[in-house]
Amino acid sequence: MVGEPASKGRILIIVENLPVPFDRRVWMESTALTEAGYRVSVISPCPPDERDHPNRVIDGIHVFRYPMPPPTKSKASFLYEFAYCWLKTLNLTKRVEDEVGFDVIHACNPPDTFWVIGSYYKRLGKRFVFDHHDLCPELYWSKFGRQDLFLSAQYWLERKTFETADMVICTNESYRDIAIQRGKKKPEDAVVVRSGPLLSRFQRVEADEGLRRGRKHLVVYLGVMGPQDGVDYAVRAASLMVNEMGRKDVFFAFIGAGDCWDELKALAAECGLADHCEFTGRIPDEDLKRYLCTASLGLAPDPMNALNDLSTMNKIIEYMAMGLPVVSFDLKEARYSAQEAAVYVPPNDERLFAQAIRDLLDDEERRRAMGEFGRKRVEEALAWDHSRQVLVEAYDRFFARHFGRS
Repeated sequence: MVGEPASKGRILIIVENLPVPFDRRVWMESTALTEAGYRVSVISPCPPDERDHPNRVIDGIHVFRYPMPPPTKSKASFLYEFAYCWLKTLNLTKRVEDEVGFDVIHACNPPDTFWVIGSYYKRLGKRFVFDHHDLCPELYWSKFGRQDLFLSAQYWLERKTFETADMVICTNESYRDIAIQRGKKKPEDAVVVRSGPLLSRFQRVEADEGLRRGRKHLVVYLGVMGPQDGVDYAVRAASLMVNEMGRKDVFFAFIGAGDCWDELKALAAECGLADHCEFTGRIPDEDLKRYLCTASLGLAPDPMNALNDLSTMNKIIEYMAMGLPVVSFDLKEARYSAQEAAVYVPPNDERLFAQAIRDLLDDEERRRAMGEFGRKRVEEALAWDHSRQVLVEAYDRFFARHFGRS
């Protein structure tokens, strides 16, 4: 574009799962690449409260957004979401090409349908990068539990995405193994860029005693509330603590939103937790910090399944960044992330999960040691400050290799 400063290259990031800038990983990637000298555009859904100004420049990033699709509840709506997002993204991709331009399409999943757009633009000399956020076949199975034609389609879509990708960005080593083994990518074309928190965003503030609602302890869940996230395990564990163990000294805060939010609120009411928990929905960063700095521990109730065992849970690292100990089901990547900052419970056992919460609340010295370990691990290995450099260096090599730029 006339008047635009020179750049190292032009990158179009497309994402469907969350709007920007609410999708933390996508926004941190976008800002990191922009600060490194790349010209970045992003296509995503638009939050309902920003429909009046969906397309704008934020922090030097050209943002193009479309109205969010309805929540996925069935196979039919799953297919509708594929088609809706694909068409909206296709139209906006053409607009970005005309107004801003791009050399690379950087596609985040789910869904695994953007390879079609990538394949078309590769014929025009562009390149395609796959940012592998979720294992879509395993995600489909965790939502619907059916080994059917639609599951086979998910594997096919994933395979085509890997085939189309010139580089795969993986969130952890487990995903990199899948890119190499299931996706047949060369090891040099699969790079791990972990989703870590910005340390500047996770600085402690004063505890807010009012958030405990007069109780001794506040226990928090932070994250998405979908079928695969296991928040129902946390609700039932809270019920066991309050109603069977008699722990009236604990208040539970469930922070976040998702397809199951209404069902989870109803479940909490059925369990008699109306006076012992709240569902806040999504909240601003400043409010989130107050909750995390007031809480005694954080919950990671993601059940054992093929998706969760291999996925990095952002909430675990965010708890650790604020010095919170964690209670988690025993999953491979949860252990890698938290190490000594978490108590690990045999998978999918809500009674043992409740007992672990109770025991940790009653051991203040252990909570303090776990919290200190977690914060140190984030600072030394897991923070976005480390991943940011890996991402920028990967793109520098990528542009040098494919476009002759350094």
